Amino acid sequence: MSNSSGLWRGVDARITLVSTFIIVAFVAFCGVMGDQAGAIFGELSTSILLNFKWFYLAMASGVLVYLLYLMMSRYGNITLGRDGEKPEFSTTSWLSMLFSAGMGIGLLFWSVAEPMWHYAGNPFSATALTDEAAESAMRVTFFHWGMHAWALYLMPALCLAYFSFRKGKPLSIRSTLVPLFGEARMNGWLGAIFDILIVVVTAFGIATSFGLGVEQMTTGIKTLTGYEAGIGVKMLLILSISLIAIMSVVSGVDRGIKLLSLWNMALSLLILAAVMAFGPTRYILNTILEGTSGYAQSVIGMSLWSDAQKDAGWQNWWTAFYWAWWLTWAPFVGTFIARISRGRTIRQLVMGSLIIPVLFSFVWIGTFGGAALNYEKADRVAHQAQVESQALQGEAAEFKGGEVLLATKADATNSLFTLFDKIEQSAGVGIGGLLSALASLLIVTYFVTSADSGTLVVSTLAARGSLNPPTASRVAWGLMVGAIAAGLLWSGGLKSVQTASICAALPIAVILILMAMALHRTLLAEPAKSLTLNSADDYEPTLG
Repeated sequence: MSNSSGLWRGVDARITLVSTFIIVAFVAFCGVMGDQAGAIFGELSTSILLNFKWFYLAMASGVLVYLLYLMMSRYGNITLGRDGEKPEFSTTSWLSMLFSAGMGIGLLFWSVAEPMWHYAGNPFSATALTDEAAESAMRVTFFHWGMHAWALYLMPALCLAYFSFRKGKPLSIRSTLVPLFGEARMNGWLGAIFDILIVVVTAFGIATSFGLGVEQMTTGIKTLTGYEAGIGVKMLLILSISLIAIMSVVSGVDRGIKLLSLWNMALSLLILAAVMAFGPTRYILNTILEGTSGYAQSVIGMSLWSDAQKDAGWQNWWTAFYWAWWLTWAPFVGTFIARISRGRTIRQLVMGSLIIPVLFSFVWIGTFGGAALNYEKADRVAHQAQVESQALQGEAAEFKGGEVLLATKADATNSLFTLFDKIEQSAGVGIGGLLSALASLLIVTYFVTSADSGTLVVSTLAARGSLNPPTASRVAWGLMVGAIAAGLLWSGGLKSVQTASICAALPIAVILILMAMALHRTLLAEPAKSLTLNSADDYEPTLG
């Protein structure tokens, strides 16, 4: 239980001390023995993805189907709080915070890079660097950022919100498992083990994403100024973002985090509109529609395709890897979504998480990825014309990709900024530098939002699920996350920890299944009056 006095007032000393020890020991191991750690975790993650690929695919699809069932069933009317309770946040604020924590920074980065990789080759296209490859590249990218990813976030979010706000339990993983293991076990070491695992995985997940994001920020700095940032600049970036995130998380969800999320959404829409306006608009709009249609037609087949005949490894390191990565983020994002979803019904939560963010992701990917593919097509046509001219002289050369693809292969962090350069060249307007500057700013604010919401989640779990963890705990965990990122970036152990995080996805997947079982058992006992429409369903969404 949480201590009521002294240094550990308001926090669980057991969770905090054990989690801190594991984190420090792990960072030291990966820093001092980076190569050995990388080899160990690399072999382990490869083995897990190879042997449990089927489990990840089936589990993610099963979770999605179950959530859709809850949304369409009478259980969708249940309020995540007291019957008739109103939502804590307006619809606009809620969706902005939800998207910023769940997808924001990753989507900004991979909306260009992933279609480029699939355009260069994927198992759904017979030939690379063709129109067929472009179509399948968008379909695969839509799939990886579609409903399955959000379902893995939503499952813990729904369980946590239900047991915390409706059943009056603390906002912690252990609370969701009481129906299966009993109150006594969950208040003991078994419950602590669940929370410790989530604290450690969340801290490392945010820190590794933090470190990788700094690499993209330095690419933006180089694009804008030509300055090659060294390790000192990277450390300064981590320190600055950590301090801003700490100030945000200390100010609370309803001020710092909410305002930053609204800013993120406004700036995202501005950049999106600019790319759509100055880029190949007609091609982008066609790509969005075609990609959405392709996703709808193939989502079931792609969900369960395990490449059983060839087992070539593509599915292991793309779809299965993605599901594992989403799983490592699921407890963090799920806890945060639960924290901001009080007063919503199950139906509102599922629809808000599975439909609206997914559609926005499709528009975003279709815009950025579609623009990149259009420029690749133009480069291919130009190369073909050159080949036909040079073939007469015996100088024909093989097409290995246009500017965006080649930049992505050289360094994936270059893909977004190379796209902006292509937009400027194509539009004949000096828009590239401005877009790069705005995107660099957005990268920073998205990372601040991820860091502050992640810090809030970790400090909440360390405080045994308190909705208002002590300020000292928030500051301490904010500094801890920044220190982990700095230490891993300095020592070169970032890749090792990222690989190790994938290994943690397997036990987290099992925990999510247990949480779903506990939720369903409890839902069956809900009184009939709670399963009918109540005033929460008559809630009129506001835009403030």
